[in-house]
Amino acid sequence: MKKLSGIGVALVTPFNKQGAIDFKSIEKIVSFVIKEGVQYLVLLGTTGEASTLHIKEKIDIINCVMNINSKKLPVVVGIGSNNTEEVILNLKKFTLNSVDAILSVCPYYNKPSQKGIFHHFKTISENTDKNIIIYNVPHRTGTNISLETINKLILKYENIIGIKEASGNILQSYNIINNKSKKNFAVLSGDDNLSLPIILGGGEGMISVVGQAFPKELSKMFKLACENKVQEAYKIYFNIIKIYNIIFKEGNPSGIKTLLKLKGLCNNYVRLPLMECSKTLEQQIKLELNSLKF
Repeated sequence: MKKLSGIGVALVTPFNKQGAIDFKSIEKIVSFVIKEGVQYLVLLGTTGEASTLHIKEKIDIINCVMNINSKKLPVVVGIGSNNTEEVILNLKKFTLNSVDAILSVCPYYNKPSQKGIFHHFKTISENTDKNIIIYNVPHRTGTNISLETINKLILKYENIIGIKEASGNILQSYNIINNKSKKNFAVLSGDDNLSLPIILGGGEGMISVVGQAFPKELSKMFKLACENKVQEAYKIYFNIIKIYNIIFKEGNPSGIKTLLKLKGLCNNYVRLPLMECSKTLEQQIKLELNSLKF
């Protein structure tokens, strides 16, 4: 597999009013982002509400997306846990034949040491032939993955090919880009609000939440950045930032689902403990959406 680059979208899991998975809306969203030019698909992550999905539901979602995608784009599947053994078991339960990589989060809640993090990903790497993207999101997990740990892992394990870096710290992202022990290790922004600066600083792209609402615009932004048309890229970026700052006010994916509802792509139902956006925030999102000028 070639190094992942460009715009990947962290897909939502649409539900109907009864809380069941809305497969028609999955088809609508996946078809939309493929048509509008994103580079790869990411499913069963935080934005996909993976923590509230049952195993069978996850398998059904993977199969649904695979059928719609029909090998057009690379597919990345989120398989993570704070229980290393559970990750290994899920790797065996899921049919991953056509999956290009897995996205695996740093163990959350139990706050392991850097040594524990190293051995967690070591164990995953040794139990799969799939490519692995490490997901570093310390504001959710309580633990930050150090550059030293990253470099130890990628020097030893060929199938650890990249990191979704969502620390919110641009200097940390630059530190990884400039000091990674392998040139072909992909640094992907996991924060929409830092995406363009990270790409311009040498990152390979982003895994975007808001990208499923604006796939064409973000793909164009990435292309402009690669062509060193910085000012033109920033015009798109500043528009995205305006709406990004609003949609996360009441949590993710509540905000992005409301935005997708306004764009006619799915309903905004979420599973507890999340709640749908307030009517006040929905109105703010609607006003911002109507004012965007790409």
